[in-house]
Amino acid sequence: MRLFLVTLLAALLTAAMAAADVSPEELYQPCASCHGADAGGNAGLQAPRLNHLRPVYILAQLDKFQRGLRGAGDATAAAQQMAASVSMLPPPERWPELAHYISELASGPSAATLAGGDPVLGGDYFNQFCGACHGPAAGGNVALNAPALAGADDWYLAAQLQAFREGQRGQHREDRSGRQMRNMARVLPDQQAILDVIAFIRSQPQ
Repeated sequence: MRLFLVTLLAALLTAAMAAADVSPEELYQPCASCHGADAGGNAGLQAPRLNHLRPVYILAQLDKFQRGLRGAGDATAAAQQMAASVSMLPPPERWPELAHYISELASGPSAATLAGGDPVLGGDYFNQFCGACHGPAAGGNVALNAPALAGADDWYLAAQLQAFREGQRGQHREDRSGRQMRNMARVLPDQQAILDVIAFIRSQPQ
C-alpha cells in the first residue's frame, strides 16, 4: 500500500509539473531539496554542484539515469538514489527548460574538502590524459560530450574518478562516454595522482 501511494504521488507530481504554466523554478523544486536552491550542491547529502554545467550535459545525465545507464547494478549508493529520484522530476519534454534554468543559477565556489594535491603535477597528468577532451583549462567540450570540470566539487570529482576506476560507473554497454571515461580514469596510477589532478582542476577559473 505504501509503495502504491508513493507511486501515485510521483505520478500526480509529474502530471502537475507537465502543465504549461509551471515555471522553470517550480520544475527545479524536486532537485533543490538536495542540490540547493542555487544548485550549489550539498556535500552532506552527496549532492554535487550543478550550476557550472552546460544544459546539454545535464540533459545527457538525466537521460542516462532514466534509462538505467547510470545508477543501476553496482553503482554507488548516491547514484542509485539519483536514479530512483528521476520519477520525481518533470516529464522529459520539460527537461530542456530545467537544464537551462540550472545552468543559469549561480553560487560561490564550493569549499575545498581535500588536501595534499599538487596542482603542478596534476596539470601534467591532466594535459596528458584529460585535456584533449575536457579542454586545457577543464572548461569542457560539447562536441566530445565532455563536461566542464572547473567549478566542480573536489569531493565529487574524487568520488566519480573512483567510481569509474572500480567499475561502479561506465559499465553499461550503451554508455559510450562513460566507458571511455572509465578507461581513462584507470590510467591514473594511484590515489595521489587523483588528488593532484583534482588540485589542478580546482585551480582553474570557472
